[in-house]
Amino acid sequence: MKRAIKLGISIGDINGIGLEVILKTFKDKRMFDFCTPVVFAEFDLVQHLNRKIGLDDKSFRHIHSLKDTTSKKINVINCWKEKVVPQFGQNTKEGGKYAFLSLQSASDALKSRDTDALVTAPINKDNIQSEEFNFPGHTEFLENQHQGSSIMLMLSEHLRLGVVTGHVPLEKVAQHLNHDVVVKKINLFHLALKQDFGIRKPKIAVLGLNPHAGDNGLIGKEEQTIIEPAIKTACEKGILAFGPYSADSFFDRDKLKAYDGVLAMYHDQGLIPFKTLSFGNGVNFTAGLNVIRTSPDHGTGYDIAGTNNANESSFRQAIYTAYDIVKKRSEWKTLNQNPLPKFEKK
Repeated sequence: MKRAIKLGISIGDINGIGLEVILKTFKDKRMFDFCTPVVFAEFDLVQHLNRKIGLDDKSFRHIHSLKDTTSKKINVINCWKEKVVPQFGQNTKEGGKYAFLSLQSASDALKSRDTDALVTAPINKDNIQSEEFNFPGHTEFLENQHQGSSIMLMLSEHLRLGVVTGHVPLEKVAQHLNHDVVVKKINLFHLALKQDFGIRKPKIAVLGLNPHAGDNGLIGKEEQTIIEPAIKTACEKGILAFGPYSADSFFDRDKLKAYDGVLAMYHDQGLIPFKTLSFGNGVNFTAGLNVIRTSPDHGTGYDIAGTNNANESSFRQAIYTAYDIVKKRSEWKTLNQNPLPKFEKK
């Protein structure tokens, strides 16, 4: 698959840096070799932001239907009619309202296969809450909208990291862990490494929950009662899963080289070391669904919104990653569409 993909882009919070990093990404005309971008927003808002960024007006096309997209252009389709002026750096209900309208429209286009993948700019998880959006974040919303069970993966040049529990309060993490949940996340991670990254026999390191992975039950029993049995079950299914490892001493580059992925038990256990090693170049990928969604590894950036100082590197990397995964899934589908039947020995 060599063609440019049709890429849906949701703009996130209008008061943040989402539109800025989107527009800065496409100042590099070579990005159009990878994708035909469709920005779900409102045309005048995009043009308003562009006065700070300085793209040529010929780079944009206002479209009224997803069938009218043009290559080598930033295609903008309206998700609302009213004119909106951003209040940069402010946490407002309007910021959440328009972030949701953009996200819902982009998700619908992905569902109808009018786009090949989705890259989402950052939302504010508080102000986007409403009757229509009652989720902790993008991952849970997209799982509700599309087929499959999700696992949040953080990706960089040196590390692929998944989490068993995502946006869960720390005090409730242990309540959300059980044998079946850990096995399910190992399975999802294993499949993603194969179909989305082309790794034939991936090796997965699984972290413990407690300090020192429980120290044989001295500092917690979850490793013995939940995580070790889950790893054993995964291994019995032919998955190369190892652990549980102590999280505080695991994130050494030499150790990371030995594995194709690392599965953490909770959000900050994995994302603190990930962002320390890779912040600014990392990508969030919602694996496990029948659609492809990536995003940059940063938030709304209220503190620098509207100043033209946002760095677009992570957003650009999210586009590269989406393109690569679309290509890998296409190859996987081709290779597995007519599998040989399995014969059991008598």
